[in-house]
Amino acid sequence: MKSALKAVASLLLFGLSIGHAWSGENGLWDVYDQALKKARYVDLTHTITPHIPVWPGFTDSRFAQGVAGKEIPGLAKKGETFRWETHGFEVTQYFLSTDQLGTQLDPPAHWAPEYPAIDEIPATYAVRPLVVISIVEQLKSNDNYHLQVSDIEAWEAKNGRIPEGAVVFVRSDWSKKWPDPAIAQAKRFPGVSLAALQFLHEQRHILFHGHEPLDTDSTPNLEGEHWLMHHGYAQAEGVANLDQVPEKGALVAIGYAKFGGGTGGYARYIAICPPDWKYGKTIGEGDAPLPASSPLHFDEKAGMRIR
Repeated sequence: MKSALKAVASLLLFGLSIGHAWSGENGLWDVYDQALKKARYVDLTHTITPHIPVWPGFTDSRFAQGVAGKEIPGLAKKGETFRWETHGFEVTQYFLSTDQLGTQLDPPAHWAPEYPAIDEIPATYAVRPLVVISIVEQLKSNDNYHLQVSDIEAWEAKNGRIPEGAVVFVRSDWSKKWPDPAIAQAKRFPGVSLAALQFLHEQRHILFHGHEPLDTDSTPNLEGEHWLMHHGYAQAEGVANLDQVPEKGALVAIGYAKFGGGTGGYARYIAICPPDWKYGKTIGEGDAPLPASSPLHFDEKAGMRIR
């Protein structure tokens, strides 16, 4: 209860700071100084590597050391691998089998071509209120449990109405199994029911929802994902670390690669939590310049650069 009150107080202060900043000569810089600079930041994103879980219909991806595509006089011959010690830099080639990889933002064009592709998602998606609804307890007795409308109503009875335009992430702790490739083959996994999706979008008018598994639900025809995409809604998949985020009172920053006509998005989600939250990092020393550590090197077994 005390934590919830603190979160509410932080939101009120954040709202007051926005009102002050909007009328002040520094504009939104004051919001940063008064609220965002003091917040705690939690990464909700899996790292993409060549060996992460992926839907069985896709082949594996591959990373490789970058080579010169043509001769560059005085620097490199065609086909020569760029080296730190020889050329002063290295680059990486990514052979990615799909845009449905890792932590994602699914645009509706993934299933419905008449709706926006990833490059057509508006910039207004950038920062939103974050709601986290847990189904961890329900999964203890049913490993195929899907979020129900009753779970949403229980969350609201405790925390108040879900804000319009919010992002709702469903916590299942499924992401703790990552990166075991076997989880992509599972037939039973935590999901979100069609009724819950319809309630969130049609009754609460959220921006989009997100879940930890790589599919929305375990129905034979993926009825939830089908409904979302064909009604113009995006969704997040493969979200991580929701156990480190408060159920209310945080924001989420949303970033993704902008591929022309893309039907999927490699996304990064960052939870921006109240300053008194127990998890996350704060802005400060070590942000710039970034600290050095043991040098990267390309590891053939890992198929990527590691330290």
